Amino acid sequence: MRILAASDVHGDTRWIEKLAEKAEQQKVDLVLLCGDLTLDESMTDNIIGPFKKRHVKVAVIPGNHESVATTNFLSEKYKIYNLHGYSMKIGDIGFFGAGHANVGPHIIDDKELFELLQKSHDAIKDAKKKIMVTHVHSEDSLTEKMSFFPGSAAVKKAIEQFKPAFHFCGHVHECEGIEEMIGNTKSINVGKGGKIVEV
Repeated sequence: MRILAASDVHGDTRWIEKLAEKAEQQKVDLVLLCGDLTLDESMTDNIIGPFKKRHVKVAVIPGNHESVATTNFLSEKYKIYNLHGYSMKIGDIGFFGAGHANVGPHIIDDKELFELLQKSHDAIKDAKKKIMVTHVHSEDSLTEKMSFFPGSAAVKKAIEQFKPAFHFCGHVHECEGIEEMIGNTKSINVGKGGKIVEV
């Protein structure tokens, strides 16, 4: 399966169009949007439409710039997957996740974040390969060390406990593109430019 994961577009519809074109040209099977799709929830038009127009499957989580209500609205309007505390399976690959962050307009604490990740993971725990999606990065990660933004202990705990093959996140724009191994999990800060991954 070929996945395009991206985050932090903050309502930039021209950039969304570029990502949708990339998804079509690279023949991706799924687009994962890892939060901060809007700018303080003021722009929801043409955030998902360009992908749907190209018949690409899309899954989303909220960042720290959109509410659960906005994410629910987008997922219901465009019939896309919402991974905030939920999961999905495509073939033998299970996807689970939770959004928001520990700073910003829409904050989530580590206790709630871990509970959502655990709930969503439990539904796909027998999947042959697992992929975890969050907005915030892990505590003790390279993104934390290279920025002023604290990582999440809940994300670290979930990686260690659930052992996903991949972890996609965003949140810290300056750390876009950072890849590292956390245990046996490849963790990638996908950023606005997006990252295509074969899984």
